Amino acid sequence: MIPVEEARARILAPLRPTQAEIVPLAACLGRVTASPILARLTQPPADVSSMDGYAVRASDTGDLTVVGEAPAGHPWEGILEARQAVRLFTGSVVPAGANAVVIQENVTREGDTITLTRAVAHGANIRSAGQDFAKGDGLVPAGRRITPRDVGLIAAANHPWVSVHRRPRVAILATGDEIALPGDPIPQGGIVSSNAHALAAFVQRAGGEALVLPIAPDDRAAIAAAAQGSAGCDLLITTGGASVGDHDLVASALANAGLVLDFWTIAMRPGKPLMHGHLGPLPLIGLPGNPVSTLVCAILFVGPALARLQGLPGDAPRTTAAILGADLAGNDHRADHLRATLATDASGRLVATPFPRQDSGMLRALAHADALILRPPHASAAKIGDPVEILQLDGLG
Repeated sequence: MIPVEEARARILAPLRPTQAEIVPLAACLGRVTASPILARLTQPPADVSSMDGYAVRASDTGDLTVVGEAPAGHPWEGILEARQAVRLFTGSVVPAGANAVVIQENVTREGDTITLTRAVAHGANIRSAGQDFAKGDGLVPAGRRITPRDVGLIAAANHPWVSVHRRPRVAILATGDEIALPGDPIPQGGIVSSNAHALAAFVQRAGGEALVLPIAPDDRAAIAAAAQGSAGCDLLITTGGASVGDHDLVASALANAGLVLDFWTIAMRPGKPLMHGHLGPLPLIGLPGNPVSTLVCAILFVGPALARLQGLPGDAPRTTAAILGADLAGNDHRADHLRATLATDASGRLVATPFPRQDSGMLRALAHADALILRPPHASAAKIGDPVEILQLDGLG
C-alpha cells in the first residue's frame, strides 16, 4: 500500500490540460483560462470625475462662471480657462484645462455662478486615464478559474469571447450484479446504485462533463464491453470491483483491453482498494464500491485530477485547523478520514466532532458531515480539545 500523497502525485503526473476552446463571455464563469487575458483598451480611457460636481482649476478661488455641462458620455469640447467651471457628473470626462473636481456639496450656485466654500486640491476627485489598467496590461493569467469578479474585469477589458480549457470528459462505469438504477427493479439481495450519480454530480461541480455508462455486471466480457463507451473521454472512473475478492473483476477484465496498472491499494481509510492505471492512452481511476469510500476518494484524487486536466495545478484539498469534540483512539498504519460535524466554541475555534460510527457504507453520515478529520498513519490517541487538521466539505462535494 502506498501513502495518500504518493498516490495523488502518481495520478496527476501523466495528466495534461485539455485543449483550448473559445466560449462567449456569458459562459466563461468557472472555466479555466487557457491563455492570459490582456486589456484591449485603457480604463478609464480619459480622466473622469469620481463625483458629481464641477471641473475647475485648483488655483481658482471665490466666484467662478459655469460655462458648460458634461453628462457622462457627453464630453465638453472646450478648454477650461481661469475662473471658469464645467458642471460634471460621476463618470464625466474632465475637460482640458481643468485639474480638479470640486464636489457639489462644497459650492453654492446662483445662475451661472458658483462660489467655492472651501479650497480644492490639485487632482481631487479625478480618476486618471489608465488608473485601473492600460491597453495591453495582463489582467487575468492563464490557468485561473474564472470568478464573477474576473468576469467583470474581462468585460471591462472589452473581451466578448474568452479562451478556456475544454471541460474534461469523464466516463463513469459502475460494476456489480447487485446494483440497480434508481427506480428500476432491485435484484434479490441487491441495492440501488448511488455511486455513479454522486460521481457524475461531483464531476460536474468540479468543472467536467460526466458520461455515465450502463451498469456492468460482474462479468469480465461485460465490463470490457462497457468500458469501450469511454472512447473519446479524458478520464475513465470505475466504481466497484477494485478490491481482491472473487467478484472484483475490473483489473482482470480490462487487462486484455490494454490496461496497465500503476498502483493498487492505498494506506487510507476509507478507500483502501483504489487502483490507478492507463487503458491505452486513457487514464483510469478505479474507485471502491462502498459509497463513502467512493466519494472520499473522489475528493482526494478525482478532484485534483480534474483540476489538472483543466490547466490548474491539482493541489490537494486545503485543510483547516480545528479542535476535537470527542476522544479518538490511536490509529494504525492507514490514514483516517473521519466524517465529522463542525461547531464553533465560545473562543471562536472550530470544533470537529466525529460521528460515533464511521462505516464506509453509511452514506447518510457523509451527506450530513461538515468535514473530514484527517489523521495520519500511526497517530496517537487524542482527547477532546486536542488540535486536528480537517478538510471542510463545503464546495468539495
